[in-house]
Amino acid sequence: MSLRNLMKFHSLCLRSSNKLSHSQLSEFQFCFYSSFPRSTKRLKKTQDTHLKNQAETSTSSTFGLLFNEITEILGGDNFTTGKTQSGNLISGEVKEVKEEFPDCTQGVCRNAKESVLQEKDNVLSLEDTQMGILGGNDVSIEVHKITEIVRAENGVVSMEERLENLGVGFDSEVVEKVLKRCFKVPGLALRFFKWVNLRDGFRHTTSIYNTMLFIAGEAGEFQLVEKFVEEMEKNFCEKDIKTWTILISLYGNAKLISKALLVFNNMKKCGCEPDVQVYKKMMRALCAAGKDDIVIEFYKEMVKKEMVIDMNLYKLIMNCLARLGDMGAIHSVAEDMMRVCQTPEHIVYGYVLKSLCISGRIREALEWIRDLKNKDVTLDAEYFETLVKGLCRADRIVDALEIIDIMKKKHLIDGKVYGIIISGYLRRNDVSKALEMFQSMKESKHLPMTSTYTELMQHLFRLGEYEKGCMLYDEMLEKGVEPDTVAITAMVAGHVSQNRISEAWKVFKSMEDMGIRPTWKSYSVFIKELCKISKTDEIFNVLNEMQASKIDVQDEIFDWVISYMEKKGDLGSIEKIKQMQRIYKLYPQEGESPRTDASKEQEHNMELNSNQSEAVRMDCHLVEPLPRNYDEQDLQEICRILSSLTDWCLIQEALEKCNIQFTPDLVVEILHNCNTHGSAALHFFSWVGKQAGFSHTTETYNMAIKIAGRGKDFKHMRNLFYEMRRRGYSIKSDTWTIMIMQYGRTGLTEIALNIFGEMKANGCNPTGSTYKYLIINLCRRKGRKVDEAIKIFDKMICAGHIPDKELVEAYVGCLCKVGRLLDAKKCTDSLRRVGFSIPLSQSMYIRALCRAGKLEEAQALVDEVGAEGSTLDQYTYGSLVHGLLQQGRMEDAMTKVDSMRQAGINPTVHVYTSLMAHFLKEKQIERALEVFQKMQQEGCQPTIVTYTELIRGYMNMGKVSNAWNIFHRMKLKGPLPDFKTYSILITSLCKANSSEEALQLISEMASNGITPSTVNFREVFYGLNREGKQDLARSVLQQKLALRSKRKFFT
Repeated sequence: MSLRNLMKFHSLCLRSSNKLSHSQLSEFQFCFYSSFPRSTKRLKKTQDTHLKNQAETSTSSTFGLLFNEITEILGGDNFTTGKTQSGNLISGEVKEVKEEFPDCTQGVCRNAKESVLQEKDNVLSLEDTQMGILGGNDVSIEVHKITEIVRAENGVVSMEERLENLGVGFDSEVVEKVLKRCFKVPGLALRFFKWVNLRDGFRHTTSIYNTMLFIAGEAGEFQLVEKFVEEMEKNFCEKDIKTWTILISLYGNAKLISKALLVFNNMKKCGCEPDVQVYKKMMRALCAAGKDDIVIEFYKEMVKKEMVIDMNLYKLIMNCLARLGDMGAIHSVAEDMMRVCQTPEHIVYGYVLKSLCISGRIREALEWIRDLKNKDVTLDAEYFETLVKGLCRADRIVDALEIIDIMKKKHLIDGKVYGIIISGYLRRNDVSKALEMFQSMKESKHLPMTSTYTELMQHLFRLGEYEKGCMLYDEMLEKGVEPDTVAITAMVAGHVSQNRISEAWKVFKSMEDMGIRPTWKSYSVFIKELCKISKTDEIFNVLNEMQASKIDVQDEIFDWVISYMEKKGDLGSIEKIKQMQRIYKLYPQEGESPRTDASKEQEHNMELNSNQSEAVRMDCHLVEPLPRNYDEQDLQEICRILSSLTDWCLIQEALEKCNIQFTPDLVVEILHNCNTHGSAALHFFSWVGKQAGFSHTTETYNMAIKIAGRGKDFKHMRNLFYEMRRRGYSIKSDTWTIMIMQYGRTGLTEIALNIFGEMKANGCNPTGSTYKYLIINLCRRKGRKVDEAIKIFDKMICAGHIPDKELVEAYVGCLCKVGRLLDAKKCTDSLRRVGFSIPLSQSMYIRALCRAGKLEEAQALVDEVGAEGSTLDQYTYGSLVHGLLQQGRMEDAMTKVDSMRQAGINPTVHVYTSLMAHFLKEKQIERALEVFQKMQQEGCQPTIVTYTELIRGYMNMGKVSNAWNIFHRMKLKGPLPDFKTYSILITSLCKANSSEEALQLISEMASNGITPSTVNFREVFYGLNREGKQDLARSVLQQKLALRSKRKFFT
């Protein structure tokens, strides 16, 4: 079937509200797929998983015969081997082909180069290299002036007013160039785009729309993209090839495959013929989404149109065909590469072999080698190496060793090949055999590669074999093997794990002597290891070193450090880190643009945090991240399958095509990454446990139990626990703790207490984490049991466990709320005996009193502390101000703020946000905005809570458009909206009779990985019914059921 059938199919999609389900797309792939010669029978077999498994079982004995035949071929005296002139067969760079065959490949190389340049031009070159030259007019001065105004976001005079008074012309050329210079500030670009459209005589051109499409798409605002497309049609603005290319590129990169295919369909309908770049973008997007069969249809269409296909695209096509197992098509594509592009046959054959090995098609790879023998093709050493890699990847190390023996006889073996075998053993966690192979390699006089030394060192350090790891590093240096950043970083981590900080710094500094510049990753590993052993001063030293070396200190690093310090209760250091972060954003390193995007991990306010984010933090402590000893590509592939498909039969079929060697570490990471897709993840857990050669561990069961609990699938959670017990797995404290936490966080504290008793009855001693999460859940409003919390807290202290700051705040806060002040005082007094400083314990008590509305008691304690206050005063004052404002005592609150300033303490973001919230509640919007502006002028960056309060205030005052502007600003520039933000906006929209917009937010939450609550669904459901939209209200129930089925395990 030709690509025209693809167009017919997507015409149906257009008549179905432009929505394409996974099941529809899957059915369509099966219907329209038309393979190359000799491939139909093979593809038909792969459609039925049961038949495939039967075929593999019945032919398993034939694999041994085939492998023996291949080893005889490879080991035969009459089978010649050689090296390619390129020196690197598999890399396949066009440059190498050109050097070997300059005459016949010159045109191909030139076309490939032109294609790259054209692609860059098509997607948009957002920064013009020569701003002054366009049609002979020098507009660079005007562009610079306008851009300066547009990007000056916080000016006292509005952007629109300043532009009106500028006195320059706004023609389409100038506007387009300004927008291209503002692509990093999409909100301001949109504002300018709208303003200029209102000017008399101005009309947006296709080029301007193209620029805005790109800016909106890069910011992830696809609703805005669709709006621009509609505007173009409404304003009779014709789409050009660049418009279509941008749309396909944006949707493809976002993995919105059905949208990309619909755009491709509309493009052809409009009479715009797709060029090479459009086909390439479609094919890359389809390949990334696992739609290999559709990729092949596009390739066939390109061949018919005699389009130039570059080597990278051919490699992509080969990988798709290898995953499909379509050898007939592989033969045809290989012939096209040699015939059309005149690629040398040894390079083409190398591509084929590598693709088959990467996709786990070992049988097909062996058959391919047999075909090469029949063609009398010279077998290069790289072919052997590729086959060894493929066998190790498929966990056939014994077979790989047979190939190694042949390579030894033919003198083709080197340290790189030995390294492949060693990596295979390490992937299995079989360190002893890896070391045996390592020793054998050295005895054979082969020099190990840097990567081999590094992998062995990493595994030895993980096993606590510190001395052996150090000996390997010294040996590497003695033998003249140059270490790279990864090897040096591994050694640094090893030293830090043993608290040998001076040795770690010595090794780290040795990079400079070797001419190696430390990477961001090197610094981040250093900092993470220091966090594990609580070396605060050294963390500051590493951060200062990063800044001195002009390394981009990303927000991710600051968040790690802040999280570590919060657990430690080191509030003074937290403020220093945050100050360092603010300074870095204001004054980025030379050559870097100021960063306006907020970190992905949002800073949560003490007064307004969501239960959902709290639960995520709790989960993080229980299942520790495991050392990475798996292939990252395998992880990404499985996660893509589990997250992109909904039908388990289709998921299972895709999994069985992967031929990936699963290890416990890989399975834990897959489950961790796919925890929001609970049903698929739990089915995967069940499926992988039945695979030959794989056995679950306590860690994989713990992760599955956690996923079931987070989806409130408690029946399945218990079933997994009983299954662990039946199969003899070690049930440790972490397993019990996870179940206690999952019951507790949903308010089922009685069951959590029963589990706690069962844990002790089974002889398992509770850990500090067990006590912590049980007490925190007993202190929550839902399921609160204060007396039990007090008893268990006392038991925790008696057992020698030290509570952390998070637990103390939750516990003392609960006691103050229910009026148990003597118990709260007793707790804070006892903290001094377990290492808490006096100011810290007093500060936590004062803040708890403020939150509970007991301001007189809090103030009395502040007066009692007097001069003993420290840097913690700013947090104490902040809590007092917040408490006063909550009671409507505005004058007292402002007096407290003035006393803060007199004491040399600047108001924190907490204080500013509390003041804003008060003014917004009183509908004094001007005063709230004054506080917001002053806060920024003093270098105090707004948090997610600040913006959420603005949204709440605007909605309460009926200023819906202003609230939406803040919300869109958060999505474009950060901090990203969290559960609380979405919930407040949904509630407000439903009250304002805009429940349909609230319904869209429910879908957006789910797509952004935030699980909507029952309350969210209920508010939208009732709101739609009130507005007379019963059909939409029923769809809310359907969405809720769909979310439930997505999170729970159904057999």
